[in-house]
Amino acid sequence: MKLSIMIAGLLGVFLTPSFATDNVNENNQGNNGGNSHQTVSINNDKHVANIDSNNGWNSWNSVWDYGNGFMATRIFSKKSCLIAKMNKNVMPDITVIPKLIRERKKTGAQGPPPKELRFIVSKTRVPDLTPYGKNIEALCRGLPTYVAHEAERAKGANYFSLGCADASILWVINIGYCGISFK
Repeated sequence: MKLSIMIAGLLGVFLTPSFATDNVNENNQGNNGGNSHQTVSINNDKHVANIDSNNGWNSWNSVWDYGNGFMATRIFSKKSCLIAKMNKNVMPDITVIPKLIRERKKTGAQGPPPKELRFIVSKTRVPDLTPYGKNIEALCRGLPTYVAHEAERAKGANYFSLGCADASILWVINIGYCGISFK
């Protein structure tokens, strides 16, 4: 009996890190005196990252579902949700996100620039969220939802003239959803 309790305890100690949830919090004081707070929560067991960025009217929530290859971002100022296919060549692996954030916090602006993704938002609403999985369905339920397609980065392209919403993750990756003119 004691041996089985001891084995169960040891298994719990050794298996817990593989099923653990990582949480990273960061408070940023902006140049204009504004405050923002970003939380990254990772469920390694489900291969899902939840990112919450609280910055007043520019706040947003995002779900990166590595299991189904899609990410969704709920942009509060637009009262809408955007879904995009994850580019696994650019997106950081879910297991290294906490390490990347810690490294970027140490090096700050001295480190290499973050990777960048730009998406062009379609004007057609998504009629059914089911194909995108339960996590994305929960985030976007009840909101006008649109698909965003990754934009080819042309030399000298100025995506910002299209009206982009920023959904960047703590110095790790800059994500912009551009061409947002829907209501």
